[in-house]
Amino acid sequence: MNPIPQNNSSSPAAIPGTRRLTLRKAEKLRHKSLVDALFRDGGSVYVYPLRLAWRVVTAETLEGSFRNGVPRRIGPLQMLVTIPKKKRRRAVDRVLMRRRVREAYRLGREPLRAWLADHPECRSLNLGFIYLADKNLDYKTISRKMGLLIQKMLVAATQQCTASQSAGTNESQP
Repeated sequence: MNPIPQNNSSSPAAIPGTRRLTLRKAEKLRHKSLVDALFRDGGSVYVYPLRLAWRVVTAETLEGSFRNGVPRRIGPLQMLVTIPKKKRRRAVDRVLMRRRVREAYRLGREPLRAWLADHPECRSLNLGFIYLADKNLDYKTISRKMGLLIQKMLVAATQQCTASQSAGTNESQP
């Protein structure tokens, strides 16, 4: 009987130059002060069946959000998913749609990482996904709409950053 080889050279972690696509704890938006500020001060874009509330957070803003300093596990991208109970009454439906939205985000977040790399003044990008449909939609639809939603948000975030930078340069000049 032949033993099973233990070399998993085809796994993504073993291939040099590839990034694992796991969703780590640092990428989950869980601090109440950040969530409240996201829905109070953030922008919003909409592509049915998803709405995205987003907020660009600078290092100074992040420092001011916490009383005892910034916690260690605050990643550059943080997200949360909410499925309103009024839209999906059964818990199994809410869990299913939360998993589909989270998976679509996990696989489609690379443009967000690239945008953050191009904008070093932004310490963190907080995202809140809200599912608005009255029925369960298939993963393919959710994934396609997630891509459109991310592109729409990046256009709005770029406009906001360029507007704030031009306002900052105008204030510094007499």
